[in-house]
Amino acid sequence: MLYVGMEYLNSRLMFGMMPGLESTRALCEALGNPQKKFKTIHVVGTNGKGSTSYYLSGILKAHGYKTALYTSPHLVSIQERIRVDDEPISMADLDKYLLQVQAAAEQVNANRCDVEKIEPTFFEVLTLVAFLHYANSGVQVAVLEAGMGGRLDSTAVADGDIAVVTSIGLEHTEVLGTTESAILKEKMGVLGITAESVSGKTFVLGGLSNQLLDEAKEYAAGLGASVVIPEIRSDIDLPNLGQHYVENACLSLAAAKLFTSYNDDLALNTLAKRSWAGRMQKLENADGQVDYILDGAHNSHAVRRLVESLDKYYPGQKFHCIFGALKDKDVSEMLKLMEPHVCHWHITKTPYPRFRELDDLRGLLRDLGLTVASEGLLSREFLDSVRAAANEDNCNANGKLPVLITGSLYMIGESVQALKNDYEGLAFFRGLEPTTNEHR
Repeated sequence: MLYVGMEYLNSRLMFGMMPGLESTRALCEALGNPQKKFKTIHVVGTNGKGSTSYYLSGILKAHGYKTALYTSPHLVSIQERIRVDDEPISMADLDKYLLQVQAAAEQVNANRCDVEKIEPTFFEVLTLVAFLHYANSGVQVAVLEAGMGGRLDSTAVADGDIAVVTSIGLEHTEVLGTTESAILKEKMGVLGITAESVSGKTFVLGGLSNQLLDEAKEYAAGLGASVVIPEIRSDIDLPNLGQHYVENACLSLAAAKLFTSYNDDLALNTLAKRSWAGRMQKLENADGQVDYILDGAHNSHAVRRLVESLDKYYPGQKFHCIFGALKDKDVSEMLKLMEPHVCHWHITKTPYPRFRELDDLRGLLRDLGLTVASEGLLSREFLDSVRAAANEDNCNANGKLPVLITGSLYMIGESVQALKNDYEGLAFFRGLEPTTNEHR
């Protein structure tokens, strides 16, 4: 089926990232300010935004709220980014709202005869679609993951009373600032930058150094805002492997406590069944055996987290690893970090143009004294062949281990698409319409 609205969305890709709220505010006004029809909790940070948002939305839904979730990027389909009570937006609704945003942009520009026309970006358009969908679906609270930064991110126009800051690292320095301190303030700016706009609001802080925590508290106090720094709990059971997911879950619990009359047992039971797809995710077969671990670790920082998790949950054991990466990543460093945990390397790529070629990957492994066990384009057949090789292998004394798939979220998305019909952990993705990688 042809979706005309998607053509408009695709036309926005050429505008890249253009920080600022003028376009979003003008279009919200033209659309009747749908963002004012529900409460908002913002989630900002360098890493951990997606899982924190996903955990928080599940907790709020379990407490009886009609809850929206807005995240990026997607793995398989752009529909994933816009959810209400864990249901992705339909393609029909997505297209309908895209056409409404296009019409609103044309209307606004028609009234700006002597002023430069607005050209909303891809992310701005999608944020407006989310606002429309949530408002028309009767959502009570939306958990909004910021795309980049906070102060100038289009999600900021929703103007919530709670912002979760997951972590701070150097990223998009040309826009957000060249120091972690500057980036911290940019992200905290999602709630506003004046005492008039921020007073009485609350920041939930996690994953910050002591110095940044002190700066965050001082910044919040200067604006009349409160700060919550949750303790890291030891009683949280998550499907996602890794201490960093426990830390993100603690942030989601703290935010939920601020928002609602909170039931801890209900929240913990919800988290125990809530797996954030493609991030240290175990895929169990019908017999309860874990066949694959999916982790979209796409840079050295993320691989360090991956390695920490393997050390904790699979100490001293080595995996058959399916690995692929983009051309602009420091693959040598990623491979060095993973080498102690891999017994066989299986290299792959997707059709995405930015993907690193197999010849290149093979050469990088050879330079490190490592060999390739198999290689091929990512497909169900390739995944099955590696799974079969792992089942026949005896490189671990403790028996069969899952196949580890990592190196790129693009590759994880392709793997999800290939495996979704055979693993209940991927049931969410069934029926979604695959969307080009360029949308990431």
